[in-house]
Amino acid sequence: MDNFNFYSPTEFVFGKDRETECGKYVKKYGGKKVLVHFGGGSAEKSGLLAKVRKSLEQAGVSYTELGGVQPNPRDTLVYKGIELCRSEGVDFILAVGGGSVIDSAKAIAAGTLYEGDFWDFYCGTPIEKALPIGVVLTIAAAGSEGSGNSVITKEDGLLKRGTGSDLLRSRFSILDPALTQTLPAYQTACGATDIMAHVFERYFTNTKEVEITDRLCEAVLLTMVKEVPRVIKDPDNYEACANIMWAGMVAHNNIVGVGRQQDWNSHGMEHELSALYDCAHGAGLAVIMPAWMEYVRSHNVMRFCQMATRVFGCQMDYENPDATALEGICCFRRFLKSIGMPINFDELGAKAEDIPVLVEKLGIGDGRRAGFMELDRQDVTRIYEIAVKAKI
Repeated sequence: MDNFNFYSPTEFVFGKDRETECGKYVKKYGGKKVLVHFGGGSAEKSGLLAKVRKSLEQAGVSYTELGGVQPNPRDTLVYKGIELCRSEGVDFILAVGGGSVIDSAKAIAAGTLYEGDFWDFYCGTPIEKALPIGVVLTIAAAGSEGSGNSVITKEDGLLKRGTGSDLLRSRFSILDPALTQTLPAYQTACGATDIMAHVFERYFTNTKEVEITDRLCEAVLLTMVKEVPRVIKDPDNYEACANIMWAGMVAHNNIVGVGRQQDWNSHGMEHELSALYDCAHGAGLAVIMPAWMEYVRSHNVMRFCQMATRVFGCQMDYENPDATALEGICCFRRFLKSIGMPINFDELGAKAEDIPVLVEKLGIGDGRRAGFMELDRQDVTRIYEIAVKAKI
């Protein structure tokens, strides 16, 4: 296990109706003038925003609002949010929604206190200060409620890039599993896929002797394999929703990834898909991650055998370990298909002829992308090609 620091300062407020307490927590963490940031009409129609407004008013906290966050959040709305925060004297941002809303709120939080273009942070400039953030979570998926990461799409050129800083970790995150019970099955499945991908990006590592985090990863994955079909079948299963919501946070606050090398190539490749086609991030991951697994499995076939046996219950074939590895990958792909996820380009709405564009946008050039197995342009091209024709 490698040396590491682990910092996770967020206060998690978990359970039914806890969103009615958001005003108290904004006040606790120093908010006096709040930007309530949210997505489309569902937060309004469901009555969630009314609860948030009432809670803020009861706590004596003034607020202004900015809605309109889209999936794969755009830089154009971030710029509007920065202008609004500056003109209104906002000192705290409350994100009401899922990962896209939270990521947009983080970008606004950093950009408001920065003299330059906030996009600098998504091109490598370190974040030195940011407004404090709070979260009322409405979907278990991105894990942004517990992480310091943010991903934004730049509309000019359709570039999807990420940044990260402990300054972007929320002061508090309110997690009410009941808020996820009204989600369409497809959205639930996309979120679940993202959660599993967050774990797999950490699970496939070259670091030796990481049994504790291996087992933590496997516990989250086994939970998802059990609970997601239950929620797809019965969206009102509160207990299953609760397990998935907490799994989403655990998967991405990095407690399952400390002390080990991580990969993140599947996420990088998927970002180009969702930037180009505006598909759901989880759906893109369902297509890319099993294809990546197929291509890199020979790098350490026994790690894929470990996944196959511990997570999907495959029998180990010691005479032909590669057969076990492939069986595990097939089990993962079958699981994704069973919950309604696409498994190839055609089902996602992507086009094989766009592969050169996707590869170019990754910006590898003549270099290699670091990770579990280093990838050059040819490797990435082959992974996309596997994703084109994947099947059960």
